[in-house]
Amino acid sequence: MSTPTTPLDTTTSTLVTRIAALVTNDHHSSEAAEDTPLGLIRDAAVVIEGDRIAWVGAESEAPATDSRVDAGGRAMIPGFVDSHSHLLFGGDRTEEFGARMSGRPYSAGGIRTTVEATRRTTDEQLAANLARHVREALRQGTTTLETKSGYGLTTEDEARALRIADDHVDEVTYLGAHVVPPEYAGDPDGYVDLVTGPMLAACARYARWVDVFCERGAFDGDQARAVLTAGIAHGLVPRVHAGQLGPGPGVRLAVELDAASADHCTHLTDADVDALAGSRTVATLLPGCEFSTRSPYPDARRLLDAGVTVALSTDCNPGSSYTSSMPFCVAVAVREMGMTPDEAVWSATAGGAAALRRIDIGRITPGARADLVLLDAPSHVHLAYRPGVPLVAAVWQRGTRVL
Repeated sequence: MSTPTTPLDTTTSTLVTRIAALVTNDHHSSEAAEDTPLGLIRDAAVVIEGDRIAWVGAESEAPATDSRVDAGGRAMIPGFVDSHSHLLFGGDRTEEFGARMSGRPYSAGGIRTTVEATRRTTDEQLAANLARHVREALRQGTTTLETKSGYGLTTEDEARALRIADDHVDEVTYLGAHVVPPEYAGDPDGYVDLVTGPMLAACARYARWVDVFCERGAFDGDQARAVLTAGIAHGLVPRVHAGQLGPGPGVRLAVELDAASADHCTHLTDADVDALAGSRTVATLLPGCEFSTRSPYPDARRLLDAGVTVALSTDCNPGSSYTSSMPFCVAVAVREMGMTPDEAVWSATAGGAAALRRIDIGRITPGARADLVLLDAPSHVHLAYRPGVPLVAAVWQRGTRVL
């Protein structure tokens, strides 16, 4: 009889050295960290063990490791956390975009065009399209991605979208309540019954979140409440599309139901801002949407000064914000929304993590997931300083160098 053996621990450690400026998003993570929300450490080093961060600090104090990587005097930030996207779709809306740039305003009705195309798209095509966008985002430093259903709007199509999403991304959101589909145009409450009944029952197993487009042309406050409370009853956590096209009940409903985030937040009343400031609901701002629709940008400065937690995300979708670039969103937020470069980078990393109620991502601290982005620049400020320039030099995701 052979003697049982214990498998050897083959986890290796890697030291990344010569980091000119390290954004940790935790000023308590090291005595060397600057006392700012970014917890910036200069002349820094990081130790990766397996899929986690094992050590962070000044390079002069770095421990011995199995291997080394020379950062070459570049800056390093946490991987971007994109907490709002719509990547389960077929077709595109090039013609709509061209018309809008020629003067036609955006309305929620364009979503129905994508619904028609998505219903005709095979599972294999949907999966390939999603995988392509995930790779595209990763090349730009996004290591955590949320995506939603919402372009099928039948029980079968919503469930298959979420099933496919669950195979490709970290965070999956059920958005059966995106718009009312044409076949229910005369019976919106009947569609809400479907969304909160058979569709939810088929979809809940694949999702962590439930979302609703609480907006004129989509769902009113009562309908949105019905959707979110039904999702909560199935164990899903709410998030809300709120205040994109005009003021409405979405933000205060999000706060009332302890939603993880209220997304868009372009049109806010003082009561909305006060409600957000007194809650743990994150205001997720989506500057790519305003850029692509020539709409007024949200006032990030107003929210930040009120003490609201702010996240930045791409809202990548085929109609109103077809970009997967978090660096682009950082640059626009600094240029157009009153954010400092430090605030924008925090919101695109730790802010996105807060919007997903995650503490293991969006920061470079011991125990956090080793999601790292090395910039081809000496400072994170270059993300706003050099808009449109491909500054991502290397990406580690769960401790593995993937770019």
